[in-house]
Amino acid sequence: MKRAEKYKQVTDYFLTHAPTAETELLFDNPYQLLVAVVLSAQCTDKVYRQTR
Repeated sequence: MKRAEKYKQVTDYFLTHAPTAETELLFDNPYQLLVAVVLSAQCTDKVYRQTR
């Protein structure tokens, strides 16, 4: 299977199974989204488990 075929298969799957993907990150512009993603990536599962 060629790369383009794999890409099409994956995108078709997500369009079918998760057509309205949403994010928990709040942002007003692409820069804020970038910063939110970087900061959220710094939060480890260990920290998450400690808060529960």
